[in-house]
Amino acid sequence: MLPTIRAELLYLPDNESLRFLPEGPYALGNGKFSWVGIQHGPSATNGSINMFDLKSRTNQSYELPGRPGFARPTSVEGTFIVGCERELGLFDIHSRTWKPLASGVDSDVSNTIINDGTTYGDNIIFGSKDLEFKTKKAGLYLYRGHDGALIRLRSDQICSNGKDVVDSGGGGLHLYDIDTPTKRLVRYRLDIKGGTLIDCETAIDLTDLESFPDGMCLTPDEQSTIISFYNPNPAAFGETRQYSLNNGELERIWLTASSPQVTCPMLIEDHEGSVKLVITTAVEHMPAARRSDSPLAGALFIADTDFTTAPSAPQFPIAGLKFPK
Repeated sequence: MLPTIRAELLYLPDNESLRFLPEGPYALGNGKFSWVGIQHGPSATNGSINMFDLKSRTNQSYELPGRPGFARPTSVEGTFIVGCERELGLFDIHSRTWKPLASGVDSDVSNTIINDGTTYGDNIIFGSKDLEFKTKKAGLYLYRGHDGALIRLRSDQICSNGKDVVDSGGGGLHLYDIDTPTKRLVRYRLDIKGGTLIDCETAIDLTDLESFPDGMCLTPDEQSTIISFYNPNPAAFGETRQYSLNNGELERIWLTASSPQVTCPMLIEDHEGSVKLVITTAVEHMPAARRSDSPLAGALFIADTDFTTAPSAPQFPIAGLKFPK
């Protein structure tokens, strides 16, 4: 029988702006994690970095100068590398200052902003999204840390979401990537030195589902992926699903009650040493008439797992980064 786990409510922001579009949770150590409020409302032009403490169940929020797609902690305490609007930059939560690192994302098209991203060493792979969610014009990028090069890998995505990089041995790297409307998790060979992607293949076909794949993370052994599904339709539960990367089989499901628009998963070791799954959900685009049927939309959830260790969550190294003059 397929294991199905019901996630528990972890945090329901009392601020409506923080419930609009939570995404991108990332472990910080000591039972703490960060997450981003991508946009603080349907017409808002800014978002936030948030830091949550599992032990005290308290959240701290730091407003950004724009809408972030992702944020990762760096080797400097309190400083995050952030994809915000159409720039990569460093944000210091203490001084509330923004320092641009790379600009020009999607400079030849309009109405896109940076969305999800991941890091590998001192490199960042990230994508953008068409704000109308319909035109194949959003980019997929590599920021190469050693020389500061910003390289566009693709220019035909619509909403670039979950992604991760796996070392396949012998120096070979694979990029797993989701362009949400395609309902597929694809796998490429990634050549960081050459700045190229080759050999695109479908790793998991999800086109039979009503919901749309959004954020993802890998299991600790990197043999499976955990994907959150954004369901724009009325539903009693949202779903986050674990699939084998070897054969595509569904292995387990986590349910989020009264919140069907699920955005991102993250595995984390909590303050008691147990490995938990944190799941973000969103209010975005939900009609007012449906809010009463989904009272926990925009909440963060937490669930049990049977993992004994959590995946590594490295800090992004910023020593020696090349900043624009």
